[in-house]
Amino acid sequence: MKADRLLSILLLLQTRGQVPATELAERLEVSVRTIYRDIEALSAAGVPVWAERGRHGGINLLPGYRTDVTGLTSDEARALFVLSAQGSHQELGLGDAINSALRKVMAALPAPHRPVAERTSERILIDPARWMQRPVDSAAALGELQRAVFADRRIFLTYRHSGDTEPSEYTVDPYGLVSKAGVWYLVADLDAAPRLFRVDRVLAAAVCDEPVRHRPGLGLADVWTVLRDQVERVSEGVRVHVRVRRTRLDLLLRIHAPRMAVPPNPLDGEWAEVVFAFGTIGAARTLLPFGADLEVLTPPEARTELARAAAQITELYGQPS
Repeated sequence: MKADRLLSILLLLQTRGQVPATELAERLEVSVRTIYRDIEALSAAGVPVWAERGRHGGINLLPGYRTDVTGLTSDEARALFVLSAQGSHQELGLGDAINSALRKVMAALPAPHRPVAERTSERILIDPARWMQRPVDSAAALGELQRAVFADRRIFLTYRHSGDTEPSEYTVDPYGLVSKAGVWYLVADLDAAPRLFRVDRVLAAAVCDEPVRHRPGLGLADVWTVLRDQVERVSEGVRVHVRVRRTRLDLLLRIHAPRMAVPPNPLDGEWAEVVFAFGTIGAARTLLPFGADLEVLTPPEARTELARAAAQITELYGQPS
């Protein structure tokens, strides 16, 4: 553990040049006294490092001093080579870059770790796309959106919302890009409120000259968490209590898991009970594909809605073709 901590200190100093001892202690979850002991150990090992006390002081590393990555453990090397299987690098135009970077890391790895790293990239495959999902073409807009994100500039978007025939236009303040289950999203503020834009619905994007206007103290991870929770939050509009044949329960939960308000309760015999939360009574119609294998028990309004939908289907198919 101490060897890993010493290497972490060294790599942080290489990146930053000077780091306060309190920050190193917080990052590595040790005391400041332990950090100073580690600095003495590094110095004794010949690393040109020293502590500068005072208000503007910190731990310093001689400018220009560099070390290699031979301190990587076997698990760390394996974790790096899983990166090559993620699939997002190609969409960002970084496919060649990640392969080149991993070749350089491979050359610097200790010889005993190289076979493990090679086998990882050969035997671990990560496909981020969901089953039966059409490939999403986001390449056209990704390049311009990346440019704005890394330049910290506002973006002028021409965007097509789902179900709209005419596109909308917005000037947004981007925090960054997120890949979720194979779909890219732009996370941005619109009029100081968090918004999510699917990249494949961006018809055009232009980088503005104006710098971004982020809300103070917020980063990409913070805003993404808020937006994700908004999407995944179960609506408490209408609770629908159903019974379903056990043979169909797994399929029902795969389709409607985000709406489940109460876990399944097995009944005697072939049925189980589940409670779902729908935004409206009309949304209960999504249960119709289960036919007679599912019965809505309550509320009465949901039963009436499904009966009305079933009657409309019967009338449609009862007429001559």
